[in-house]
Amino acid sequence: MHNGSIRKLVIAGGGTAGWMAAAMFAHHFGKTLDIVLVESDEIGTVGVGEATIPPLHLFHKYMNVSEPEFLRAVQGTFKLGIFFENWRNLGENYFGSFGWAGRERWAAGFQNYWLRGRLLGLARGYGEYCLESSAALRNRFAIGLNTVLNYAYHIDAGLYGQFLRRIAEESGVTRHEGRIDLVEQDPANGFITGLRLQSGQRVTGDLFIDCTGFRGLLIEQTLNVGFDDYGDCLFCDSAIAVPSAAPGPLHPYTRATAHEAGWQWRIPLQHRVGNGMVFSSQHWSDDEALARLLDNVQGTVLAEPRLIRFRAGQRRRYWHKNCVALGLASGFMEPLESTSIHLIQRGITRLVQLFPDKGIREPAVAEFNAKMQDEIDNILDFLIFHYHVTDRSDAPFWRQCQTMDIPDSLTHRIQLFRQTGRIAWNPGELFSPTFWVQVMLGQGLIPEQYHPIVNAMSKDELGKYLVDIHRQIEEQVDQLPDHQQFIDDYCKAPPV
Repeated sequence: MHNGSIRKLVIAGGGTAGWMAAAMFAHHFGKTLDIVLVESDEIGTVGVGEATIPPLHLFHKYMNVSEPEFLRAVQGTFKLGIFFENWRNLGENYFGSFGWAGRERWAAGFQNYWLRGRLLGLARGYGEYCLESSAALRNRFAIGLNTVLNYAYHIDAGLYGQFLRRIAEESGVTRHEGRIDLVEQDPANGFITGLRLQSGQRVTGDLFIDCTGFRGLLIEQTLNVGFDDYGDCLFCDSAIAVPSAAPGPLHPYTRATAHEAGWQWRIPLQHRVGNGMVFSSQHWSDDEALARLLDNVQGTVLAEPRLIRFRAGQRRRYWHKNCVALGLASGFMEPLESTSIHLIQRGITRLVQLFPDKGIREPAVAEFNAKMQDEIDNILDFLIFHYHVTDRSDAPFWRQCQTMDIPDSLTHRIQLFRQTGRIAWNPGELFSPTFWVQVMLGQGLIPEQYHPIVNAMSKDELGKYLVDIHRQIEEQVDQLPDHQQFIDDYCKAPPV
């Protein structure tokens, strides 16, 4: 327990994590809290994540950020979901959207009505009953027009950091340039007391946020909290990223294409396309991964490819003593479902909610760590599912994924859906039941039965029910403009 009042917050490291934290804390506590950020221009940021998920809306709402201004600053486009290619098997694709499918009934999810309709030959593809899926695959998007879409963004992570830095510094955050040479601790209790820079400058504080990336300079190298390695179920440990020119239309979705030893992302921005190959170094060499990536890049390559090594896993404690780890300092799983920025946001939000103004209390620390671990466990289930439930047997990587041990919680989710058509889901989980259903069906997990309440509908009633849903979705999509057209009218960015 730390009884002293928290009057000075020190953020170690910049990048997306550091400047998100600085901007949010300055917005809420800038009048009562001295906020300092320490970073070095000599240390680059990883910045591979350019796709986000919908909760980022809330982060910007809390800070009164203008959406068009934000999108122009980050060369942003819109994201309605992910187009998964070759994950179930070679040549088989599906779309995972952020929306809701069909019409929910209190006792049974829409997938139950769809399952019976499928058996009777009445149903279209599951995604055709989801507005976001239909809009994405027709390249349509808009905000308003009596249509509510659940969406996220594609952003340039480097430009996002610059955008947040401007907000933070305008709100009073002080930035110190320099490398951290030493982390100073109180010999009595081990709490961090300050950072000594290579220049000799000392930056003291009461509460420290570690945004120093994979090395975890404060949380791990100084406080030694330990690390839970997920390499036994998430085999990818490397990524190669390269930008390219943007040919053709801007699609409102991310592409994730599975390959023999991992998968490739394609993320459209206004000024370029982000490309990357995520792979297992046990199954592919760096040269093999790079060759495959460059073979599949569309458009002129704009920079040298960057190789990034990562270790899938998380710190055993995110908050320890007077240090909270955010971003890569807290751990990393992999970029498949664009959760990295979200976990930064969740960590910041929870720290705001549990802010230790009058001193650090262990119950608040324990609550923070427990909630973050719950979130990680749910995300881990979702990520592992993509790899484990597949018909691919064309490469050792996929055969190993099929036979690996998985968490008991994921085993339960799989069995419940396979045997009953129901989704194991608790309020507050990041990925919605509809997203789970889309990925489960897309990966080839088809339930053995549907909920009996569906039989209360006659065949004709069920047919009309499905036709009406699809017709309403098509009518809404018909009203939407082209994605590129909407961007040009709403948030067209100046050339970089």
